[in-house]
Amino acid sequence: MAEATLHIAMYPWLALGHLTPFLHLANKLAKKGHRISFFTPIKTQHKLEHFNLHPDLITFVPISVPHLDGLPPGTETTSDVTYHLFPLLMTAMDHTEGDIELLFQDLKPDVVLFDISHWMPRLARRLGIKSIRYDSSSSVMTSYGLSPARFMENKYSEADLMQPPRGFPSSSIKLSIYEARFFAMGDAMEFGSRMRFVDRHYICLSECDALGFKTCREIEGPFIDYLQSQFGKPVLLSGPIIPEPTTSTLDEKWEKWLGGFKPNSMIYCALGSECNLQTDQFQELVLGLELTGMPFLAALKPPPGLESVESALPEGFEERIKGRGVVYGGWVQQPLILEHPSIGCFITHCGSGSLSEALINKCQMVMLPQIGDQIINARMMGVVLKVGVEVDKGEEDGFFTKESVCKAVRAVMDEDSEIAIVNRANHAKLRELLLSKDFESSYINDFIEKLLALLK
Repeated sequence: MAEATLHIAMYPWLALGHLTPFLHLANKLAKKGHRISFFTPIKTQHKLEHFNLHPDLITFVPISVPHLDGLPPGTETTSDVTYHLFPLLMTAMDHTEGDIELLFQDLKPDVVLFDISHWMPRLARRLGIKSIRYDSSSSVMTSYGLSPARFMENKYSEADLMQPPRGFPSSSIKLSIYEARFFAMGDAMEFGSRMRFVDRHYICLSECDALGFKTCREIEGPFIDYLQSQFGKPVLLSGPIIPEPTTSTLDEKWEKWLGGFKPNSMIYCALGSECNLQTDQFQELVLGLELTGMPFLAALKPPPGLESVESALPEGFEERIKGRGVVYGGWVQQPLILEHPSIGCFITHCGSGSLSEALINKCQMVMLPQIGDQIINARMMGVVLKVGVEVDKGEEDGFFTKESVCKAVRAVMDEDSEIAIVNRANHAKLRELLLSKDFESSYINDFIEKLLALLK
């Protein structure tokens, strides 16, 4: 079997933030000669095709997402609905189990990579297929919120969640009252098919054949060891899965704008494709950018209920920042912007993909997490790895101010401050490691070897 190629099925949660990193992993595996059947909703396929670098080995398998009362017609992914409808979309995904079984019987994959379909391990086992619960965020989040040490003792009250579980590797990663309240509500939320969110995740973790994570031991080693000892099953690391360098160039309008400023002088701010700040927090953020006195480009979505970012800007803001700041509501080429010499600071929501892009570039990091794993990711980057500064928020309400945004930016951009010196040194070491020759390839090779070992 060691010389054989694998046939790997992939069926991630129906969100582009999950589908895309799974496809990036598929590219790395296909590059080594392995075959992938990638399950994706029918109309969503065109959004992913340009990421497929090996169409001879990566085959899209179209899935019809059932319509359920309450879902807008044609709903396929989280980008088609508001957050409160995510549980109903999960129910629709659960209803594809029968179709997946028929496809498995026809395709006969060796192994399936999935994330939050709790029925997948049971289905795969019945058909003689190995199942890997692959997490495209981080092992730190899983360790904090879903370890047996927390789940089996039912430590999910607000007070419980403010502290890490028994045996957790880092005492410095904790939650505020507001964050713990948010986590407790989320864990108790019904997430598809009358199942608690936390139960769904725990079933996936406890019933699969192995755990997989989009990370490396050099960054998350203690948390990997913790999970391995907690669940007593193999943990496979794919490495950070940095997308292949793009052959495209930065749009002319941004090249011209960014090129008008000195190296390392600009702030780039982006909070992800699904983050809609409420109007008051949106305004605090842009006023904080103004307060820094630095030039900036902010790629943000308009607040809920507003048609454009322009309609959400504070009175007189556009006139005051004219010539040095832009707030843009459309899609931008983030990897190319982060590479630009003028960018000195990146304000990020700490999504897994954005963090990977930040770590391989030289810009300093300011963390402004919004939900879920982003919060734990920010603590990991700020207090454990010390490669950035998190924006201060209210302990009780989770609100940030223009002053706290400005303070965090100035902390990382002041070249003489102790925080900035430590952050730059740690960031430089990680960047060198992640970009070193054969680093990523060695992780993919090890990932494949462990997949093969599961099949013996």
